Amino acid sequence: MSKHTIVVCDHIHDAGLQILQNTEDVNYVYAADVDKTELLNIIKDAQVAITRSSTDVDEKFLNAAVNLKAVIRAGVGYDNVDMEGCSKRGIIAMNVPTANTIAAVELTMTHMLSCMRKFPYAHNQLKIDRVWKREDWYGNELYGKKLGVIGFGNIGHRVALRAKSFEMDVLTYDPYIPSTKATDLGIKYTTNFEDILSCDIITIHTPKNKETINMIGFEEIARMKDGVVLINCARGGLYNEDALYENLKSGKVAMAGIDVFIKEPAIDHPLLDLPNVTVTAHLGANTKESQREISVQAANNAIESARGISYPNALNLPIDESKIPHFVKPYIELTQKMAFLLAQLSKSEIRSINITAEGEISEYLDSLQTFATVGVLAVSCGDEVNYVNANFIAKEKGIDLTNSEFSNHSGYQNKVSINITTPTGVKTISGTVFNEDVQRIVEINGFPLDIEPKGKMIIMRNHDVPGVIGEVGKILGNNNINIADFRLSRGKDGALAVILIDEKACSDVLKKLDSLEAAIAVAYAEI
Repeated sequence: MSKHTIVVCDHIHDAGLQILQNTEDVNYVYAADVDKTELLNIIKDAQVAITRSSTDVDEKFLNAAVNLKAVIRAGVGYDNVDMEGCSKRGIIAMNVPTANTIAAVELTMTHMLSCMRKFPYAHNQLKIDRVWKREDWYGNELYGKKLGVIGFGNIGHRVALRAKSFEMDVLTYDPYIPSTKATDLGIKYTTNFEDILSCDIITIHTPKNKETINMIGFEEIARMKDGVVLINCARGGLYNEDALYENLKSGKVAMAGIDVFIKEPAIDHPLLDLPNVTVTAHLGANTKESQREISVQAANNAIESARGISYPNALNLPIDESKIPHFVKPYIELTQKMAFLLAQLSKSEIRSINITAEGEISEYLDSLQTFATVGVLAVSCGDEVNYVNANFIAKEKGIDLTNSEFSNHSGYQNKVSINITTPTGVKTISGTVFNEDVQRIVEINGFPLDIEPKGKMIIMRNHDVPGVIGEVGKILGNNNINIADFRLSRGKDGALAVILIDEKACSDVLKKLDSLEAAIAVAYAEI
């Protein structure tokens, strides 16, 4: 019986190692303690590699791993994995994203309780300073407090349930889920972000992407209650760290519980100097139980991928470019970009995703469907969605996926269109490729346009009346936002403007645009 060689490059829990050792068709190689230069000689025989953060799966590693079929990152993050390099070589990269869920949930509750009772400081006064002053430590109770949970995924919904057991008033904001996902659990649901900003305590549990980086900044904190408590055990950068620091200093934010930072290790971070912060060194996954589960899942995933059975939580799509016609790749890229843009414009529950194609590109509808699904779900799921699991995630969310070929009647040699259905209606976008690789969006919600799918943009529906462009320009100019391009389309239902800008438009600017008498709808998006 031929054996599959699986190399463990970094330390994982013994439970996973035992699975590998006890699997008959696996040649298990433990290389966690060898020098990384020596590892390059060992890895050449591996079909599968298991890594953590200590091993860089970079060009040198991949060049040495000539027989590698898959790499398992035993954890959530995969910054040390060269995704493009893996894909070009047909190597499937996987992570283990859910094994630390309970650990992250419980750490969130730990920070929440520590902030309310100032536990670390009371502990230090007695344990280190040997001072007994009970009067210094009048904290607050969770009971009866209003908790805002941003993001209602695997971790967010479990935090909400635990907070509910403390008899807190729990409210969640997640525009990408059906409201019933929260309300069926007895959790209040809102689509108005301002409702979250009015809470006593706010905890954030979203992926880190263009929409969520600096999601809570100076403006958002200014609209919060005085004495609010903020928790981040998700990802560094979801709170603007400068805004957090200044508002903790002023007392606007009473306490913050922080486990993650933009740059780590954060041993010299200014937040560490403040007396109203509880901090931990990115310990969200640091429980014995989660480390055991991570190693078990990593080992089982490695065995399944070595056998070619399945590739759980695959993060990339192996592309053999030699088998794909040259003209297809730009359409695949364009489809994902258009889907990503359309989902940003919708910002609500997705019920169906339909892809239509005209011309020769219609022969690749299944691939286009996958890339469109990844693009749509990336807005709400972030790193959780990939090209292998996209259809499964869509099914779990109750999203209907369909595609169809249309006869070529638009005048374009090839054209791809995406329709997504939300509770408020159907949103559409279409695109084509000129001169082999010039990608263009040619229609949004029935309005013909010619837009390069890249950059920061404001999309505005308005009544077709005089003076709108001038009013828009004045608002953007007053807020020091430079207009890079202004594309306008007119139709029987008004006008649609796509305004490319050099700086990100904050919520205040969007509100000002939306308040214009001629405005129908205003949205911001980035590609």
